[in-house]
Amino acid sequence: MSSTESPSVPAASVLPRVAPVRVGEGERLRSVGLPGVTLTIRSRRPAREGLPPALYVHGLGGSSQNWSSLMAELADAVDSEAVDLPGFGDSPPPDDGDYSVTGHARAVIRYLDSSGRGPVHLFGNSLGGAVATRVAAVRPDLVRTLTLVSPALPELRVQRTAVPTGLLGVPGIAALFTRLTKEWTAEQRVRGVMGLCYGDPGRVTPEAFRLAVEELERRLRLPYFWDAMARSARGIVNAYTLGGQHGLWRQAERVLAPTLLVYGGRDQLVGFRMAAKAARAFRHSRLVTLPDAGHVAMMEYPDVVAGAFRELLAQPADADGTAPDPRS
Repeated sequence: MSSTESPSVPAASVLPRVAPVRVGEGERLRSVGLPGVTLTIRSRRPAREGLPPALYVHGLGGSSQNWSSLMAELADAVDSEAVDLPGFGDSPPPDDGDYSVTGHARAVIRYLDSSGRGPVHLFGNSLGGAVATRVAAVRPDLVRTLTLVSPALPELRVQRTAVPTGLLGVPGIAALFTRLTKEWTAEQRVRGVMGLCYGDPGRVTPEAFRLAVEELERRLRLPYFWDAMARSARGIVNAYTLGGQHGLWRQAERVLAPTLLVYGGRDQLVGFRMAAKAARAFRHSRLVTLPDAGHVAMMEYPDVVAGAFRELLAQPADADGTAPDPRS
């Protein structure tokens, strides 16, 4: 699943200077150097000492900021950290240019191994959901519970609204799109993304919209922005075609951790019909459907997602330490 192309971006040490990443009140950022990759980690001070650790993994084109609202909601339940995947947010590209689902999962595993924070309550959205599923399947020792918000798991009939995102992974398409949209303002781009990702874009406050525009303007100045997007999109498409033990649905069946699944009824990127299949695939799962939510329920309805996670924590465990199957 690794990319066979040579990395086409400059080394992290010679990347151009851009505006600093926004750090919300109560949050802090730090950079962690690991073999082959440098990751930026966003954390939030927990309400008290001794809370169990949690790690959040964002989706395609997103960053650790996507989890800020949910991290604030869960400050009294978990000790939260959110990762900027390689090439996204404030993390530079990986040394080997590998943006596959496996490559991103490897980066998450390296961080958890180096930090010693595992096992964690692992969260993932979209691409991050696929990454988190792979992590939970291959390293069950690192995952206490798994929470997936609109995870990018293979679909036989992809929604038409999701096709352009998949096409981004076709070689040359990202460069073509860049040329065709070179006159678009950051405001136009953000408005389009929010229209695609939110069930109701009207829920986005003017302040949140302004901050999103500032962040996109910052990232568009990075020479590797479109490369990271295109290669990661290609990684999702490649993961969809894998069969056997490396297939994501097969790996979902191997996940031992109690799993919370959150699907939005207005999701234009991950089919709402996949919710039932996911509930069958993950052996210890709880399914929450939000009819009015889109692709990023943790941003639209952080209080609801937090409440569902608290219910997962309260679920009694079997003798083997795993939660009982709520469907039995």
